[in-house]
Amino acid sequence: MDKVELRARLDFWQSALAKLRAAYLALVDGGVKSYVIDDRELTRFDLPDLKDEIEDAEKKVDELTAELNGRKPRKAFGIVPRDW
Repeated sequence: MDKVELRARLDFWQSALAKLRAAYLALVDGGVKSYVIDDRELTRFDLPDLKDEIEDAEKKVDELTAELNGRKPRKAFGIVPRDW
């Protein structure tokens, strides 16, 4: 992936994160009963799901920022303990 594509993806996730945070804050403050993001209507019952989406978007922004700054994405691996 080149830097232009990484920058485009980072901009996309940052704008999505800003919208999610605005919706969360509006619902938590109690000033509105529902909040609309594009074609999606959210209520206070959607707060736990919205929080999970915010956390996922924050992780994605962090990963893309790290990759844009030259750090490689983390690789997952597992260790299987054996008792011999």
